[in-house]
Amino acid sequence: MQRTKPPFRADHVGSLLRPAALKQARERRTKGEITAAELKAAEDRAIEDIINKQEAVGLQSITDGEFRRSWWHLDFLWGLDGVEKHVMDAGITFAGTTTRNEGIKVTGKIGFSSHPMIEHFKFLKAHTKRTPKMTIPAPSAIYGRPNATPIDKSVYSNKEKMFDDLGQAYRKAVRAFAEAGCRYLQLDEVFIAMLCDPKYRQQMKDRGDDPDYLGPLYGDLINIAISDIPPDMTVTMHLCRGNYKSTFMGTGGYDAMQEVLFDRIKVHGYFMEYDTARAGGFEPLRRLQKGRLAVLGLVTTKTGTLEAKDAIERRIEEAAKFADIEQLCLSPQCGFASTEEGNILAEDEQWAKLKMIGEVAREVWG
Repeated sequence: MQRTKPPFRADHVGSLLRPAALKQARERRTKGEITAAELKAAEDRAIEDIINKQEAVGLQSITDGEFRRSWWHLDFLWGLDGVEKHVMDAGITFAGTTTRNEGIKVTGKIGFSSHPMIEHFKFLKAHTKRTPKMTIPAPSAIYGRPNATPIDKSVYSNKEKMFDDLGQAYRKAVRAFAEAGCRYLQLDEVFIAMLCDPKYRQQMKDRGDDPDYLGPLYGDLINIAISDIPPDMTVTMHLCRGNYKSTFMGTGGYDAMQEVLFDRIKVHGYFMEYDTARAGGFEPLRRLQKGRLAVLGLVTTKTGTLEAKDAIERRIEEAAKFADIEQLCLSPQCGFASTEEGNILAEDEQWAKLKMIGEVAREVWG
C-alpha cells in the first residue's frame, strides 16, 4: 500500500541538476558582478521552479535541490562553529577524476549557534504544500574524507573530545531544523558505506585510524544527533559510495557494516545505493528491523539512460525475498548533483527517471 508519511514509496535523495541560469548567477557572484541579494533572488526563483517540477512529476517529498550549495556536505559543515573552509593541496580522487580542492579544517570548539540552512529550509517549507525534506551531511563527513582533516591540536588534543562536541553540535542543529518545522530530515552518510570498501579501510589505517572503531563511532554520532527530535519527525540516512560528476569513490557490499547500520543506528529508514553490483546484494536487508524502511536506490543518477520498469520491478521482487515488501520503497541511488557541477545527464532525463519511479511505485504498492 502507499504511504502517507515519509519515506514515501516513490522518493528521491534530494539534489537536482542546477539550471543554466542558476549556474550563471553563481559564477557572476564569484566574480563580484552581482550582489549577494541578487544571487539569493536568482536562487529563490530557481527553487520555486524546481518545487513546481517535483510536484508535477508526483513526488510527495520536496527538496530545494540543494540549489544554495556548492557541495552536498561542505557548505553545511562550514556553517558550524569552529569549522572553516580549507584549501587542500589536491582534491579527492574518484574513479577517473578528482574533485575541487576544497575541504574543512577545525580551528575552534565545534558547536552550533545558528546556521543559514535553517532559513533555507523555511523558504522551502513556505513554498510547498507537500512534505518538505531537508538534507544535511551525517557527522562523519567532518572526518571521513581520505584526505585527513586538519585539526587545531591546541583546541582538541584528543579526538574523543572533538567527537563529543560534534555530536552535541549536530543534536542542536537537528533540533533547530525541527523547531523550524522540519519533519523529514535526511542524513547523507558516505563514510559508513565507504568502510565497506577494503581499499578505503586501508587508507584509514595508513593515516592512523582504526576502521573497526570508526563505523560504530559514526553510528553513535548519528544517534546523538537525533536524540532530541519530536515524536512526529522522520529521520532517514542515505548511504553512498561517491557521486561526483557521475563517478564513484568506493566499492563494497553493505555486509561489512550491516550490524552498525541496522542494529546500532536508530534512524527510521535507509536510502540504499543499489544501482550497480558495487553495492553488493540484498542479503543485508534481512537485518532490517520491524517498523523501519529501506528505500531501494535502483535507478541510477549517473547516466541518462532510462531503466526499464519491468527490470526495476524484478529487482524489487528480489529484495522482497530478504525484507517485507511493505518495508521497501524506491528512489534513485543518489542525488543528481551531489555538487553544483552535477552528473552527466540532461534535465529532461532527470525528470523522466523521477516520473518513472512514481509509476513503478504505483504498480508495485498500489
